[in-house]
Amino acid sequence: MVKIVIENLAQKELSYKGSPNSILQLVQSNFIDWMHACGGKGRCTTCKMIVVKGMENLSPPTAAEMKYLIDGQLAENERLACQTRAQGNCRVRIPDENKMPHMIYTS
Repeated sequence: MVKIVIENLAQKELSYKGSPNSILQLVQSNFIDWMHACGGKGRCTTCKMIVVKGMENLSPPTAAEMKYLIDGQLAENERLACQTRAQGNCRVRIPDENKMPHMIYTS
């Protein structure tokens, strides 16, 4: 069982068994709003997440993520939720610039 904790959503825990989808798909299947302007296609950075712990448990960066890393639009500890699959436990945060106005975030 893989567990993802979203720290600034009141330590919300998401877990699954079997073949992993992208983290964005997992979040949406749990009825959590997460910004994704391009529809989860890796064409923007609005679904960006900060990886607090467990980077080694995530799928390798995709070509889209590498482009944003090289361009400086993603930091070394950031990934795109639409492009990333969790293969083990991890802890993430939603960056301030990608927070949804109707959601309640914690510190």
